[in-house]
Amino acid sequence: MYIRYFGFLLLIWFPGALHAQSATQSCSAPSLVGGFFVPKQVTYSNGTTLSYTCYDGRKPAMKGWWATTTCENGKWSHQPQCMDIKACIPPTIPNGKYTENSNGWYEDRDMIRISCDQGFEHKDRVATARCINGEWSSLPVCQKSDNACIEPPKVPHAVISQGYQEVFPADSEVVYECEDGYAIEGAQTSKSILCIAGTWGEGPVCNKVTGTAAGHGASPEVETGGEHTASTGHGRQPATGDASCVMTRGRYDNSIVLSENVFIKEGERKILYCGVPDYFTAVQCSNGRIFYTNCCHSSYFNTCPSREARLLVSLSTN
Repeated sequence: MYIRYFGFLLLIWFPGALHAQSATQSCSAPSLVGGFFVPKQVTYSNGTTLSYTCYDGRKPAMKGWWATTTCENGKWSHQPQCMDIKACIPPTIPNGKYTENSNGWYEDRDMIRISCDQGFEHKDRVATARCINGEWSSLPVCQKSDNACIEPPKVPHAVISQGYQEVFPADSEVVYECEDGYAIEGAQTSKSILCIAGTWGEGPVCNKVTGTAAGHGASPEVETGGEHTASTGHGRQPATGDASCVMTRGRYDNSIVLSENVFIKEGERKILYCGVPDYFTAVQCSNGRIFYTNCCHSSYFNTCPSREARLLVSLSTN
């Protein structure tokens, strides 16, 4: 019995609900002062498009001498309006903005001031426009600033950590993040670069990270480290026998202390002890030049920061 009673209620309620839903999707006839629209009805079903125009001395607050509006789920896509024929509709300023008038248009002789977006500047120093007899005079143009930068360069195995932009203002900073399993110069996973005078700083190189065991315990190793070029006689020599790079004995600027010369074959990587328990550096010989990472504890070797590229100097131990 309860089921029958519930079904009876549904029969009474459901048609009413459908009618209410249909009513909310229809639109009432818009109000239009100084013009007319067709077809003229009290209500319009969802999806209906009206054409309208204005009487002499007035024009639609849209481009053209006639315009259309559409009923979209109970609302018109825009409210039809007629304005004085000498008034102006809001202009479109690419890469610029201005304060829009509350009534949707500007009267004859009204003036607007445009401000350009970051990274853009006014061409010919023109920043204002005036409505004159229905047309805008000398609309400002916002062009890319000479000191701004285009999008940062693409880097293999890396992505920019912030939203995409086509233009970045001067002094902007972006951060590159390496793909999992890759690192930047000495096991860093991110690096920032700056836009300076229209040019981006040098982007990072994301190298594949591998693991290897070397003296003083097992330590991770990256394929290349921060670049450090040795001075003649101090860390670099012409290839002799199997060696193409040599680190002479002494104290180096990355805290390594060598009691004897270390010869490194072309392309070879070595893990060197840094003089502090469990701290190591990865050293590599590439094209006769020495590369190495910062000295880091073995437990976080893959995430320690790298040193800046600079000249590698051997300090005398005498």
